[in-house]
Amino acid sequence: MLRGMLSGGAIAVALPLFDCLLNTNGTAYAATNKSLPTRFGTWFWGCGMDPQIFVPTTVGAEFDLPEQLAALKNVKQHLNVFTNFRVLTDGSPNLCHYTGWVGLRCGAAPSARGELPEQSLDYTIADTIGAGTRFRQLNFAATGNPRHSYSFKNADAISLPETSAIDVYRKIFGPDFQDPNSPTFTPDPRTMVRKSVLSGVLEQGKALNKELGTADRARLDQHFTAIRELESRLELQLQKPPPAPQCVIPASPPPEIPVGIDSMLVAERHNAMTDLLVMALVCNQTRVFNMVYSDSASNVTRRGFAKTHHAATHEEPLDPKLGYQIENAWFVGEAMKCFAYFLESLAKQPEGDGSLLDHMLVYAHSDQEVAKVHSLNGIPMLTAGGANGLLKTGIHIDGAGEPGTRLGYTLQRVLGVPITDWGYKSLRTSLEIGEILA
Repeated sequence: MLRGMLSGGAIAVALPLFDCLLNTNGTAYAATNKSLPTRFGTWFWGCGMDPQIFVPTTVGAEFDLPEQLAALKNVKQHLNVFTNFRVLTDGSPNLCHYTGWVGLRCGAAPSARGELPEQSLDYTIADTIGAGTRFRQLNFAATGNPRHSYSFKNADAISLPETSAIDVYRKIFGPDFQDPNSPTFTPDPRTMVRKSVLSGVLEQGKALNKELGTADRARLDQHFTAIRELESRLELQLQKPPPAPQCVIPASPPPEIPVGIDSMLVAERHNAMTDLLVMALVCNQTRVFNMVYSDSASNVTRRGFAKTHHAATHEEPLDPKLGYQIENAWFVGEAMKCFAYFLESLAKQPEGDGSLLDHMLVYAHSDQEVAKVHSLNGIPMLTAGGANGLLKTGIHIDGAGEPGTRLGYTLQRVLGVPITDWGYKSLRTSLEIGEILA
């Protein structure tokens, strides 16, 4: 940090991560030889895509970017595109705008709407790489709707997303934030009291557990798991955080964004949340996150257009010359513009021998292939980032009808999750996508 005075007030400016602070390869801190952390996050958009203008015509490296992916041209080198993978239902119904994302997130097809058979892979990955940060994971819904979450432990424990950029600012950089670059550290007495109270409650819970039935024991265990996670966060708050040279605390919260699902408002909300997330990652507040651009039955609107995105997918006819729905294609294109902003924001943030995006892995996907017919064959999936050199990028993979869970399994393996297979029934796999492994 550079520190000084301005108009009678103290100021501080964070310095970049100099070579002298790193090992000779620029991949670890020199003082401890500890590797720069790998982060993981998901990015979700609803109502699929239009294969004619989304799926690259070439496979492998040097793939082309069709019209619906054109917004990603500046980050193409960081991307992998996965097409022609399937979500198999094993006889369960294709629950519109539900079965696809559940299968990709937890490796099992639900038999009924509202059923979440296993925890989502972000939860599993957070168990592996999320320790030692203030937030086990952070969740965001650019729609402004707290029900739009695709992160879950089970159907009774769905992660509640932040829906306002101002709330995101307060949660991350509010009174409980500890500046990792401050030369002094004084634990907050209120945090000490809260941790002490929680410890006492956990002890009482052990006695209560003996008096409960099986189902209630499971509920109590789930409840106290959440409390233990909170206690771990409080424990971290009582320790001086490790330095984060690139961490720059935002001076003020972002402007208030009006409530609404107009595409321009959603984009503004998404971009404001993205800017705060980037700094949250740099400031070591979390290593796992989930960003929702639009919900699975995308109800995003367009000014001057009477229908929602979802309604357009079903009511708009195919253009006889182009072979796809023009308005629907516009909505998907807007989603990809926001995804481009998201990735570019990560890519332009320097860290170590590269960028923040180089040291993380982003998994993006939708809920259907073609929303008009609710197809589960070819649900679009993308990854971005090199995961600290563990992944190759710049590749288009044709899945040839293989289960889409192969990608989720691969990502978990890359991030160190100790599994030998993942998924259930026809979605179960033990095959990594070797083409992207470094």
